Amino acid sequence: MHTIVFAAGSITDVQPGLIFWTLITFIIVAFVLRRMAWGPLLQSVNEREKQIQSSIDAAKRERAEAEKLLAEQKTAIAQARSEAAEALRKTQSDMEKLREDLMARSRKEAEELKAEARKSIEAEKLKAVSELKNEAGTLAIQIAEKLLGEKLDEGKHRAMVDQFVADLTKTPAQPRA
Repeated sequence: MHTIVFAAGSITDVQPGLIFWTLITFIIVAFVLRRMAWGPLLQSVNEREKQIQSSIDAAKRERAEAEKLLAEQKTAIAQARSEAAEALRKTQSDMEKLREDLMARSRKEAEELKAEARKSIEAEKLKAVSELKNEAGTLAIQIAEKLLGEKLDEGKHRAMVDQFVADLTKTPAQPRA
């Protein structure tokens, strides 16, 4: 009897038939995978890469726009603060000018009132002096009339002066025109 023995080869043994069929199988599997799996797989990977790149570009644009808006906002805030400070300085300056104007006007009016009061007092003083002179003249004339009208002795003279003074205190003398 013959025994058929299959020789079991070791891993390091080279078998040309096995190599050929392994290569053929690998090429067929690679071709099928390339046609059926890699194409759609690579296409979806490429689409995903495009979406990611598009999202990155959009995020960069949005970030640049946000930075631009932030810079504009900072500039606008700084300008608003500057304008507010300038308006405050201008208002304070205007208020100070107004206060100075009011003070100057008040001083001027006070000086004018003082001058008018002085003029009025001087006029009243002159009027009083004039009236006093007129009254003194009238009194002197009245005294002279009485003295000339009668010859008086010392006692009679004294009594007449006392009577005249008493008459003056009772009724105010009217100036003669």
